[in-house]
Amino acid sequence: MVKKINFLDLKKINERDRAEIDFAVREVIDSGWYLLGKKTDEFEMNFADFCGAQHCVSVGNGLEALELILKAFDIGINDEVIIPSNTYIATALAVSSNGAKPVFVEPDEKTFNIDPSLIEKSITNKTKAIIVVHLYGQVVDMDPIIEIANKYNLKIIEDSAQAHGSVYKNNKRTGNLADASGFSFYPGKNLGALGDGGAVVTNDNELALKIRTLRNYGSEIKYHHNYKGINSRLDEIQAAILDVKLKRLDSDNTRRREISKYYRNNIKNTSIVLPEVSCCENSHVWHLFVVKVNDRDNFQQFLLQNGIATSVHYPIPMHKQNAYKELYDYRLPISEKLSKEICSLPISPVMTDQEVDYVIEVVNKW
Repeated sequence: MVKKINFLDLKKINERDRAEIDFAVREVIDSGWYLLGKKTDEFEMNFADFCGAQHCVSVGNGLEALELILKAFDIGINDEVIIPSNTYIATALAVSSNGAKPVFVEPDEKTFNIDPSLIEKSITNKTKAIIVVHLYGQVVDMDPIIEIANKYNLKIIEDSAQAHGSVYKNNKRTGNLADASGFSFYPGKNLGALGDGGAVVTNDNELALKIRTLRNYGSEIKYHHNYKGINSRLDEIQAAILDVKLKRLDSDNTRRREISKYYRNNIKNTSIVLPEVSCCENSHVWHLFVVKVNDRDNFQQFLLQNGIATSVHYPIPMHKQNAYKELYDYRLPISEKLSKEICSLPISPVMTDQEVDYVIEVVNKW
């Protein structure tokens, strides 16, 4: 009998690679080189290859990956950037930190991703870029967005923090669908470090070189500073750990898809609205399995009483956050509605079939 299911068991996830991780960490310690060394070079090469892109530039975290992309594109004061209204606040913070204005566009209520049909009416003569977020692990419908960006000469930036390995139309992976893509390697991600980490992936040679320089105090050659850069470097230990874990990413994503499919086929409670896959199955890597339920608080409490932990991603829309109180007057009814209904069920590559069955059993009893 299953008694307790954590929302995410990071210890169990990382234990699978414990021996390789220990060895990789010892290699770094013994090398005496801890920043921008061999391990970083190897991971950057391997992750770029995984994404099918030419360049990967590792950075300190996912937020800084987006910040640096915008900075490298010279997007800042008096500029506007279109972003989805239904996402984590980091996407908006990246825009704000460069002095630009985030312009929110509502999601498609079925996929949770930005609705391409609503983008064009938000474009002004100040708009410089569109940031798409492959939310919860599902690829955004990119074709109409690319068409819009070409029409108005806009940059497209992927926020791929939750979508490592997602594939668009059985063709290209996230990280290879736009001008540049920002990834997060926060420990809970599908590819997670044992600390913070991030990366910019791109096919643009000049952009890659500029971001490599910007992340290192604006310096390409020591003590020669071409830009007003920042310090945003993935350390050698995290790079080594990520390179170990990258080998499992495809198989882990396959397991997430299996669990998701089983959930969707066997959760029969008509009070629960299940997530949808808009394209092919491998377009979604199920970083999160998000359902909609009207009486969310009682639903979460019922599951918790039965030993199942859940979470909410995200309970307060960005335009209702105190950080963006100047945007309180925005009317974003879909995002506001979703924030009151969404609930994330446990999903991870280390969940057992017994645990998955138990989640389904309890959800169907509610």
